[in-house]
Amino acid sequence: MPKGYVIMTEAIRDQEGMAAYGKASAASMAEAGARVRVVDPHPQVLEGEWHGDRTVVVEFASVEAARAWYESAGYREARPLRQAAAVTNAVIVAGFEPPAQAPRQPPRQEGTR
Repeated sequence: MPKGYVIMTEAIRDQEGMAAYGKASAASMAEAGARVRVVDPHPQVLEGEWHGDRTVVVEFASVEAARAWYESAGYREARPLRQAAAVTNAVIVAGFEPPAQAPRQPPRQEGTR
């Protein structure tokens, strides 16, 4: 099962409010086994336009675990703090798992069958 990721782009309007959100959301993230993988105030945009002034990527065991965290009672209490402090775009995406490859067969030597 692929990992799940929550990606948020945030246009922060209130730094203190975002700090309060960070504290309020920490317990729900720990309960969900979430791991913050990226917090970048200066993403390097290669193409198109990017929303906000900070990008955050949070890893979960699965897409289902990410959705459960987002809908959890603990996060429902923290979410309004973020919504008051920043304009956010948020998505849940599934990680990529390459298809399994068949084991390689050793080359046959001449004269053997």
